[in-house]
Amino acid sequence: MNDVKLTVLGGEGTGKSALIVRFLTKRFIGEYASNFESIYNKHLCLEGKQLNLEIYDPCSQPQKAKFSLTSELHWADGFVIVYDISDRSSFAFAKALIYRIREPQTSHCKRPVESAVLLVGNKQDLCHVREVGWEEGHKLALDNRCQFCELSAAEQSLEVEMMFIRIIRDILTNFKLKEKRRYSGSKSMAKLINNVFGKRRKSV
Repeated sequence: MNDVKLTVLGGEGTGKSALIVRFLTKRFIGEYASNFESIYNKHLCLEGKQLNLEIYDPCSQPQKAKFSLTSELHWADGFVIVYDISDRSSFAFAKALIYRIREPQTSHCKRPVESAVLLVGNKQDLCHVREVGWEEGHKLALDNRCQFCELSAAEQSLEVEMMFIRIIRDILTNFKLKEKRRYSGSKSMAKLINNVFGKRRKSV
């Protein structure tokens, strides 16, 4: 069984916890107290594979607070970054989170494949008080090699489910790329060793 580790990040009040609960239970919880971190588990079958999905929901951080994603970058296979389309400051925070994830990695935290990231504009049901346009979200995602979607955790259960399936598929694709590069690297190393030491062999 493959383990898939997903972290959901976003500012206060963006609905990230509501998105997770909607995906796991199909229920919508409008007022969700997220004062402590949680890890949720869900078993699912996708593309013929049995998956053990772990979703990490950290404590909500004030959008102006300093943040460090060091532990999340080490732990997670992918990220869902959530902002509220009716709150421009939450979009600025989402942008800062994406820049942190995409910044050049140090040697001790370098990954063979870039993390899968999905940017989500939540609360589409509040489009009458929209402060962030669809085009802005789409451009931010495009510029930073992320997937993008807009939806409403309050009204769109199926869309929320498909959003999570989408990022999980991206993670599985990354798993395949890692395995391919690992296999290719092993072959290259074997060839190098053979080239160096193989010439010294003499038949007796």
